[in-house]
Amino acid sequence: MHHATPLISTIVGGIVLAFILGAIANKFKLPPLIGYLCAGIVVGPHTPGYTADQALAPELAELGVILLMFGVGLHFSVKDLMAVKTIAIPGAIVQIAIATALGMLVAWGFDWSWGQGLVFGLALSVASTVVLLRALQERDLVESPQGRIAVGWLIVEDLAMVLTLVLLPAMAGLLGSGHEGDAVVPNTMEVLIEVFATLGKVVAFVAVMLVIGRRFIPWMLERIVWTGSRELFRLGVLATALGVAFGAYSLFGVSFALGAFFAGMVLAESEFSHRAAEESLPLRDAFAVLFFVSVGMLFDPMVLVNDPWGVLATLLIIVVGKSLAALGIVRAFGHNNKTGMTIAVSLAQIGEFSFILASLGVYLKILPERGQALILAGALLSILLNPVLFHMLDRYSARMDRGGDPQPV
Repeated sequence: MHHATPLISTIVGGIVLAFILGAIANKFKLPPLIGYLCAGIVVGPHTPGYTADQALAPELAELGVILLMFGVGLHFSVKDLMAVKTIAIPGAIVQIAIATALGMLVAWGFDWSWGQGLVFGLALSVASTVVLLRALQERDLVESPQGRIAVGWLIVEDLAMVLTLVLLPAMAGLLGSGHEGDAVVPNTMEVLIEVFATLGKVVAFVAVMLVIGRRFIPWMLERIVWTGSRELFRLGVLATALGVAFGAYSLFGVSFALGAFFAGMVLAESEFSHRAAEESLPLRDAFAVLFFVSVGMLFDPMVLVNDPWGVLATLLIIVVGKSLAALGIVRAFGHNNKTGMTIAVSLAQIGEFSFILASLGVYLKILPERGQALILAGALLSILLNPVLFHMLDRYSARMDRGGDPQPV
């Protein structure tokens, strides 16, 4: 029988539209990510015309999350982080705290509970890896002093979000206590027991990965390399990412995201890490596109009309609040304005981790759907504004280079 199934039509519709709109975005010097999100809006339930399957999209998005987190783990470098640890670690922690506090303040104005505000603020506190690296690579700044600080800062943010994704389900009862009037508020002991039980499972999983996975995965890939089959190697990398993620969830009760992250991190220590990253990149990119399309499907463009002040407040936290916090922190550590402005502009957007956290918050009935809509709107607008901010930074840097800057980098 030759007919379009919901799975096929959802994948084909999402990828084809993402390609078209991503190419258009790229032509206008915007991140293709904008096109992918817009493709999701087009095939979503809030716009007329074709609507992709609402049940399948989240599952495809979960695969995208697994491969995105696997990629984050593959590129995680303890060496790079340690090189800038004196500013990246405290700087990222303080900046996350400031952005979260600003988000909680805005949420208080919306009459949300503190738990809802906490999730909302955390989602606004972390920048997009995809957008940041793309901007730095276009300007050959990845290996510059400010580029290394920005990447190290991002690594700390990513690790903080991984920890948040692990602990959020365990603390859902406490954080969601204000979501419904008749909800039962768990006592502190119950929450602590749940948190420590979750951390115990995570520790057990990490121990298995460090003791067994650290030896078995490189050994397995080495045997595959000996076969000379590129196809088998690519399949082995994919099986590692998906298998470890699913095993972490099934056997230890931890998230797919954490399992995939550790699979990538363990593989990153192998001599085949660069090849694994190269071979898995096309598939990771394809499913990452489907993830962003599924996120776009959740966005209702009418939020820009129905809730303009909420959107403006969210955007100001992302673009102004986070940037000023980062600039102040960098300057406080003795770095010059050029470095401070580069870090500030780099962090003036949100992306994939924000989407994952918002989706999890809604699923756990902690974050209201309005919060997710505002986060999506803030992400779209901040990513659109980011190239403009970098263009202004380029002009500022050119003036600094002509005039000189005697302060240390």
